[in-house]
Amino acid sequence: MQVNVALTAVSNVPDRVAGRPVTHEGHDVGAVVFIVDGDGFMRESLERQIRLAGWEPETFASAEAFLSHPRGARPCCVILDVALPGISGLELQKQLAARRDMPIIFVASHTDVPMTVQAMKAGALEFLTRPVNDVALLLAIQTAIERSGAALRHDSEMQMLRDCYATLTPREREVMTLVVSGLLNKQVGFELGVSEATVKAHRGQVMRKMEAESLPDLVTMATALGLRPFRQH
Repeated sequence: MQVNVALTAVSNVPDRVAGRPVTHEGHDVGAVVFIVDGDGFMRESLERQIRLAGWEPETFASAEAFLSHPRGARPCCVILDVALPGISGLELQKQLAARRDMPIIFVASHTDVPMTVQAMKAGALEFLTRPVNDVALLLAIQTAIERSGAALRHDSEMQMLRDCYATLTPREREVMTLVVSGLLNKQVGFELGVSEATVKAHRGQVMRKMEAESLPDLVTMATALGLRPFRQH
């Protein structure tokens, strides 16, 4: 699943600067921007700017406060100050590493090349220095929101796929593994010690339960689920 976030961000920025919220296929609806910054003035300034742009801002003075707050599952991103009191911005980034749906945009008071490299290698979307350019910030937020939405959709689709697979019986799972490995019904029957008619019946159930429209569709699902292909000896 790929999203052309760069083009979307560039096309949306003029409307956002003008204070008109923009949605892209509904992905932007309900998006939230978390602001984690130890400077109260900066938090308020970013909050006003983000609210004017049409997103919902939520502010926190420390990483600890942010971590204790329920974040839910909706498109979002984090504007993160590097120099936080207590848990640092880079340390918080490590704790959020598993959250692909929560891209991080760092802000810092000065340019620090080693710190910037560390943050970007760890997956930060952007590293901006103060005073932050408004357009650069809005571009980064829009890109982050798009990526967050894509990650959430992927996670939802994978959960649906796992739920479908969970409805298969042990024999149906065996049939699915053999079928997606390229074996014909007759060969599947030989491997399992059942008739070809029985294989066809199980195969039909697999296609129905997995909601697969074709064999290539089923193969794609098996790959996404990480099923190991059958190897004939």
